[in-house]
Amino acid sequence: MLVIFDCDGVLVDSEPLACASFSRALKAQGLDWSVEETMRRLMGLSLKTGLEICEAELGRKLPDDFVEKMQAVTYQSFRDAPLQPVAGVKDAVVALQKAGIDTCVASSGLPEKMRFTLGLTGLWDLFDGRIFSAAQVPRGKPFPDLFLHAAISMNVQPFDCVVVEDSLPGVQAARSAGMKALAYAGESYANRDALQKAGGQVFDDMKQLPGLVLA
Repeated sequence: MLVIFDCDGVLVDSEPLACASFSRALKAQGLDWSVEETMRRLMGLSLKTGLEICEAELGRKLPDDFVEKMQAVTYQSFRDAPLQPVAGVKDAVVALQKAGIDTCVASSGLPEKMRFTLGLTGLWDLFDGRIFSAAQVPRGKPFPDLFLHAAISMNVQPFDCVVVEDSLPGVQAARSAGMKALAYAGESYANRDALQKAGGQVFDDMKQLPGLVLA
């Protein structure tokens, strides 16, 4: 069995900070989305897809340095907060690994972002060498490409994979890949009903995770 973890919102509590930075950067470009609206529209999607959505709303391309400037602000907010692991997730991952279950990360985030956030929160060593990004596949979530890439790379069949997600596109991607989806809703950033309707088994506490995987 392989447990595939999303990163943002599942391993690290980064969604509010990242979406706040994105919201401020978009407002400077004339797209007045609140943090909540930014999260609702873009959560779980790759940066490339998110930018395409924003540019379609604006009716023009964003500046060439938009991402660089926004990410500099985002990374600084992670340092200042400081960014924390999702409550209970480190113990849950360790428990799964001690039970002999393979684990990896498959995220819409860029590799350099995951290295920064997982390193900052002390989680990098738990997954070093088993971290996959949507930048490595043709299509990001909600398409199944990323999770299938992770399974193939880990030499595990899709039907023997469990995905831990917190976003609707992530749950949709997992189900499209033929994988079980555990939908973490403990931080209440996503719509619980939507996660469930998409085929996710909703749970609220990372302490529950080992039992759900091993059930």
